[in-house]
Amino acid sequence: MDINMVFVLPTEFRAGEEDVVELTLGAERAVFEKTSEQGSHLKPLYVRGHIDGRPMGGMLVNGGASVNVVPLSVFSKLGYKESELIKTNMNLSGFSGEPSQAKGIMSVELTVGNKNVSTAFFMVDVKGRYNVLLGRDWIHANGCVASTLHQCLVQWVGDQVEVIEADTSTCVALMETPMEWQHGNMRCLIGRDLLGYDFVSVERDSFVPIHVKSADIARLNDSAL
Repeated sequence: MDINMVFVLPTEFRAGEEDVVELTLGAERAVFEKTSEQGSHLKPLYVRGHIDGRPMGGMLVNGGASVNVVPLSVFSKLGYKESELIKTNMNLSGFSGEPSQAKGIMSVELTVGNKNVSTAFFMVDVKGRYNVLLGRDWIHANGCVASTLHQCLVQWVGDQVEVIEADTSTCVALMETPMEWQHGNMRCLIGRDLLGYDFVSVERDSFVPIHVKSADIARLNDSAL
């Protein structure tokens, strides 16, 4: 006999019953609800887990990255040595397109929720706004459905489905950016009419379209947040 289990996403994103989409995962379902105004945010998706039994927060789930990445600083804090790395010829590219040579591959046991799997991380000497980055290599291999909008991910654990809620600790909220502002709590810029404005100022918790004289734009560009 099959028992259908329904996993409902966090309450702050709930809407009316008619505004839902159900994701069928075998005999089980996960419910993605239409978000309210509170769902209009720019938060990345961080989760918590364990690496070789050590607790780890600030793990960024990023479908834009093909592989998993661990910065050198975090690698060292975990107590690993470069002599333990598996050699590789992988070059990784960031937003600027500049390649970074991976120093090697760290093979560990990664636990997220109730799922434990051997995971390969490419170790790179970069300053990331995360402790580790989980790319498509981990997302797809685990059959995960990640939602930055709903701030959770859905994953299979054997024949069961598990919903992992985001790591929302204060330190993680500021992890994405070097600036001391809560990027994640800002309202989305998409859908706002910017016609007629000259400049969009990035404030602590919002985008502010303003009218300025052309001579002032350079000054605004150089001003610190």
